[in-house]
Amino acid sequence: MTGKSNDSRVVHLLRDWIINTPRVWKRVTMIVLDVATLMFALWASYAIRLADWTPVITMERVTLAALAPVIAIPVFIRLGLYRSVIRYLPEAAIWTILKAMMISTAGWVILIFLMEMAGQGIVPRSVPFLYFILGTLLIGAIRFGLKWIVTTGTGLRRDEEPILIYGAGPSAAQLARALKGHGNRYVMGLVDDDSRNHGTEIAGYRVFPSSQLPTLIDRYGIKEIVLSMSAIPAESRQKVIAQVTGLNVRVRTLPDISDIVDGRYIVNQIREIELDELLGRSFVPADKELLAQAITGKVIMVTGAGGSIGSELCRLIIRWKPAKLILLEASEYALYQIEQELLSKSDVEVVPVLGSVTDERTIRRALRSHAPHVLYHAAAHKHVPLVEANVLEGIRNNVFGTFTVATAAVEEGVANFVLISSDKAVRPTNVMGATKRWAELIVRLKAKEVEAKPDGQSFCAVRFGNVIGSNGSVVPRFKQQIANGGPVTVTDPDMTRYFMSIPEAAELIVQAGSLSAGGDVFLLDMGEPVRIGDLAENMIRLAGFQVRDPNSDIEKGIAIEVVGRRPGEKLFEELFYDRNNAEPTRHPKILRADSAAILGYDLVGALEELEQALKGEDEARAREILFRLISTEDKTHVVHVRANAAT
Repeated sequence: MTGKSNDSRVVHLLRDWIINTPRVWKRVTMIVLDVATLMFALWASYAIRLADWTPVITMERVTLAALAPVIAIPVFIRLGLYRSVIRYLPEAAIWTILKAMMISTAGWVILIFLMEMAGQGIVPRSVPFLYFILGTLLIGAIRFGLKWIVTTGTGLRRDEEPILIYGAGPSAAQLARALKGHGNRYVMGLVDDDSRNHGTEIAGYRVFPSSQLPTLIDRYGIKEIVLSMSAIPAESRQKVIAQVTGLNVRVRTLPDISDIVDGRYIVNQIREIELDELLGRSFVPADKELLAQAITGKVIMVTGAGGSIGSELCRLIIRWKPAKLILLEASEYALYQIEQELLSKSDVEVVPVLGSVTDERTIRRALRSHAPHVLYHAAAHKHVPLVEANVLEGIRNNVFGTFTVATAAVEEGVANFVLISSDKAVRPTNVMGATKRWAELIVRLKAKEVEAKPDGQSFCAVRFGNVIGSNGSVVPRFKQQIANGGPVTVTDPDMTRYFMSIPEAAELIVQAGSLSAGGDVFLLDMGEPVRIGDLAENMIRLAGFQVRDPNSDIEKGIAIEVVGRRPGEKLFEELFYDRNNAEPTRHPKILRADSAAILGYDLVGALEELEQALKGEDEARAREILFRLISTEDKTHVVHVRANAAT
């Protein structure tokens, strides 16, 4: 019992030394231990070769024995054997130890050869070989033995993971200090592109060049890289993100310093990389004058307030201090959630209205009771395959819901009406896109009606592509599939889509509404379209996984499975009928589309026809009317564009 107790005490003492001793003293101790180990390995090599455990000690042998660690220790330092933290020593470190011993043994053999040429004695040829074998085994055994001591039966947490911080500024140092002893991350060092920082220590952590990232990941078993680069330009940040996502480790980022100052994060909170950072979208700060002009001191109403776009609009609006905010939402749960969130953030009066945009009495009652100055119409069925499978409901909600709200807004004197539209409204091939185009035309029709009115009502539409993270969109689906281990299902890897963050979309929608002169269709600049296959691969790598090779039998990483395009899906989306006819506005991210109306086509009559098809539940007839109008518009638009070109 006494022996076992003493053994346990030794283990605990060693563990406490490894964990609590300052890093510099641990390095010195390890160097001394390695010197003794190498001397022992050399003595054992002679003993085995000569079959004598007390070989004769001569001055030549003492000199050669002293030179062995003199050569080996600098090699060990250069290859990072003293920068590894024992408890996080990966199994792959044995290859580094082998490499270090091989180089140091080769250097020692060269010295032996030079000394033999000078007549200083002869070393048996098998001694260097034995020295290499014994030195490798002993150096490795010491390190892995110490690792076993601190991770076995001592109560030490085993869920901690070694990480690197990319960046060497004040925020990186602050993050490293904040993570020390907290959470399940252990900082192994900092990585930076500035050569002036390389080899230095910041906050007690060594700074490595980014070119060594693959080596560092292999050497230290790195599981995660945290980016601390809020101060660098967006272009440089995107380049770094693209570099680290191919290294098969998780990638996270430190929040912007402004978010920390505002209290939205604390310094040791690490957030996911936003997809717009990965895609390299340039960000243009909001025009505060336009936002204040649209919101501050006004009564605002949002339809579809519980949806992804509607709820983000509400969050933006509440920050700009409206007089009142009315939330119209058909889903009770979604309405409750957004109402409670807004009430917790502001003392602005928030009025929840439970109802559908197709219910005229509910709409008129809300407008008369609260008299909103601005109405953002975000309520719509937007999921392409679902609307394709439920044509009549899609038309009822997206077309006649818009007609009901817009008509009531005209008659109840709403000053500004803004429709949230979609890039799928341009040359639509599916029911959802066609209904959104009809909604745009309805808004244009209402804008024509109010042109002659003296009270200056304004009706417009804002058209943009996919928003990252919106309900039912591809990004959350990919994230869920990656979290489940795959496969990630892609309809067509060559399909391209425009992407924008939800907060950016909300800001641009409000600013576009402020720019409206009536009847406008605004287009939000979405940057370059993104190939869906590339998006899936980047998201897999961003999560720290490899993309499985479809031509390999090795089941490693996450697979991408192509399932084929769904009914009504286009290979690529468009924001413009003709980009050359889009006009710039005072905001660099907002364009005004050519607002030529359909010539010689009775939209009111088409609406009556469509309504009769709905009442008769004639889906085929409804679909035919829906696309007949779009077809007529496309032909008219081509004629209009050619006429403009000729002029």
